[in-house]
Amino acid sequence: MTSRARSGAGRAGTARTGTAVVAGVDVGGTKVAVILVAADGTTLARAVRPMRTRSAPDGIEPIVNTIRAALAAAGTAVGDLVAIGVGVPGRVEPDGVVRLAANLGWHDIPLAARLSAEFGVPCAVGNDVRAAASGLLDHEVAGGIRNLAYVAVGTGIGAGLVLDGRLRLGSRGMAGEIGHVVVEPAGVTCSCGQRGCLETVASGPAIARRAAEAIAAGGSSVLAGVEPLSAKAVYEAAGAGDPLACAIVEEVGRALARAIVGLVLTCDLELVLLGGGVAGAGSVFLDPILNHLAELRAGSPFVAEMIPAGTVRSLPPVFDAVAWGGVALARTVAGTSAAPGPGAAGPISL
Repeated sequence: MTSRARSGAGRAGTARTGTAVVAGVDVGGTKVAVILVAADGTTLARAVRPMRTRSAPDGIEPIVNTIRAALAAAGTAVGDLVAIGVGVPGRVEPDGVVRLAANLGWHDIPLAARLSAEFGVPCAVGNDVRAAASGLLDHEVAGGIRNLAYVAVGTGIGAGLVLDGRLRLGSRGMAGEIGHVVVEPAGVTCSCGQRGCLETVASGPAIARRAAEAIAAGGSSVLAGVEPLSAKAVYEAAGAGDPLACAIVEEVGRALARAIVGLVLTCDLELVLLGGGVAGAGSVFLDPILNHLAELRAGSPFVAEMIPAGTVRSLPPVFDAVAWGGVALARTVAGTSAAPGPGAAGPISL
């Protein structure tokens, strides 16, 4: 495969039988997204289906159906599929067993084995954020940079780290858990048991909670009475100039900017790419982060040198980062990896 994946989707039905393809799969709490990628890195098709079934016995049916839908859209036979890679939100063992995925209601699901049995091809499964970081490494969106982080801001906050062209997992496979770095020691209790984690300030649920608390305390906002109150609603209100919403997104931007500075300084990163559901708000999400980074640069020549303008960027609005991570996993398990560049290693477990 080529060392630079091309992100443009091909027309449905243009692929021909006999074209070897891999499937990259993003399994979320509400949807499954699949992209099919040919040997030359061209995206042949994309399919998205609801993740309707969450019970353990039937949980893989939406995944199977979405992979088959992508194959049909590409006009590619099932027999042309050579490998599958899947990113899931949770703890995944090296053998592809999803030990815990709370958003899916999964415990000890042998996902890799089940999908391999269904399609008759090898399958690799990894944590979604770390898989996404691995997939970005050899994608054109990273521009050949070998030291980068993918930071996902959504229901939770996490980072995948690539250093010297290699995905870094750490001794417990948990490197990049910046969502549980404490930023407000007197803050609210996090699901991890600590107080004031970054997730309690800047994740999607935290943003919605902060808006609800401000309104309950007497704050005036167009968000009053909005049900359900979500991070998306807060960012839409901020984009329309609502003062309460603007104050919240500024606080979120400040917290994320400082977390990103810590991550870059710790790992000496050249690039940080932001994605996830909250990041999908676009400039109203990104601008406060960039503004606070500019303030930090202005006050510190060291920060200015280490984190120059352009270090932090959002991924394109429609970009399947986790699915591209699945493609990277699929290429590895199929033994047909793209030339990964200096310092890259062999098979990876995420």
